[in-house]
Amino acid sequence: METIIGVRFKTAGKIYHFSPGQLTIARGQHVIVETARGMECGRVVTGPEEVELAPDAQPLKVIQRIANEHDMQRVEDNRKHEKEARVICKKKIREHKLPMKLVDVEYTFDLNKIIFYFTADGRIDFRDLVKDLASVFRTRIELRQIGVRDEAKMMGGIGCCGRPLCCATFLGDFEPVSIRMAKEQNLSLNPTKISGICGRLMCCLKYESDCYCGECPKKQKRVQPPQQGGRVVTVDGEGKVISLNQQRRTATILLDNSRTVVAAWEDVIEQEVEVEEGEGKAPEKQEADAKPREERRPRRERRERRLHEGRERSARSSGNGNGNGSAAQGAEHGTRSRRSRRPRDNRSGERQSRPHNARRPKAPREKREGGQPKDAGRQDQPS
Repeated sequence: METIIGVRFKTAGKIYHFSPGQLTIARGQHVIVETARGMECGRVVTGPEEVELAPDAQPLKVIQRIANEHDMQRVEDNRKHEKEARVICKKKIREHKLPMKLVDVEYTFDLNKIIFYFTADGRIDFRDLVKDLASVFRTRIELRQIGVRDEAKMMGGIGCCGRPLCCATFLGDFEPVSIRMAKEQNLSLNPTKISGICGRLMCCLKYESDCYCGECPKKQKRVQPPQQGGRVVTVDGEGKVISLNQQRRTATILLDNSRTVVAAWEDVIEQEVEVEEGEGKAPEKQEADAKPREERRPRRERRERRLHEGRERSARSSGNGNGNGSAAQGAEHGTRSRRSRRPRDNRSGERQSRPHNARRPKAPREKREGGQPKDAGRQDQPS
């Protein structure tokens, strides 16, 4: 077990954990700690707590000391220097004609670095700007590009509810917000009504999302509607569902005593119908199932029986003299012997595929009419 405390460096910033060491620190005090950016002054927001750290966790940094009056005065002086640095930086941005908007300026506690926060639509080449700022302030310069949500958190403001922004007062981290949360709360999907001053979806949509998603313990379970045409049980008796009303969540039920009632879905219980074994089957199938498998004749036996009957009929017809050899032979083979048909030739296809020059020449008109040509009759007459 190890004792830790939570320190916050901004009003609504992220909470960082440190080890108090041998110091006795209470909640609300200001302390001086060492961070990755150097020495910083922060405020204790969570008191000493005993927690068990993971075996592979890195050791926590120890708090240097509790802030005194001199340290607090130095913090106030840094706030004044930040205002002056902001004016100078805006002037340099206009000189270089860079498409960027300066949001905030932050000095470290030991004046080792100055951080300039800005917003822009895309990537900005600010190398010349950094050189000019370094020549003016004679210290390390860092320009950090942020998003619109971080901009609203730093600048603050009043929301549509009339209260200060949640992100600027108590929210430490931004949680993802989706349009589905607004749909679950039956809110208007107008972007102007569900968006904050940053232009993104409001963070307060996340607060009540758990109650609408089913994670809230006080929320009632969603009732499924009964099936239309099914049997149900109500307070007035049993009946059949005739129709459903999705808006009012009601069902119209025809009772067994020819009475019609309207009941809510919560007051209706579906009746389970037990299907007996063999019910719903065709009579032929039921009879077939009733017969044992030993009594069922196999297919091969039935085929042999039909063949035997065909041979008997052929023998009787041959004895009476009413049949010929081909009929007896066909009856002898039974249903198994059938005359195979040859496919007819596609003569129409041959005619279509025949070339034009290969067509048969037409006969003279006299021959087609069945008479003799006129010239032949004239040659027979004497001159």
